[in-house]
Amino acid sequence: MWEVVPLPGVRKRIEGDRGWTLVGPLRLPFDVRGLELRYRFPFAGLVDVLEPEGDGFRGRATLFGREVGRFRLRRPSATG
Repeated sequence: MWEVVPLPGVRKRIEGDRGWTLVGPLRLPFDVRGLELRYRFPFAGLVDVLEPEGDGFRGRATLFGREVGRFRLRRPSATG
């Protein structure tokens, strides 16, 4: 499980070539293609582009190729 910074309560679960962004009770499915998370219908057109950074990733959320936000992915600390 990954947490999305600076978006409290948003998590990403990645299992092999697929995953989900979890926003409260919502589960937004995506396919993993290299360093891109390509969301499925009804969120097609939304792509998270990742770049490795330390022990996590820096991300850019894009909608039909236009950047709409930036974030970081990191594993939650065991101490909370």
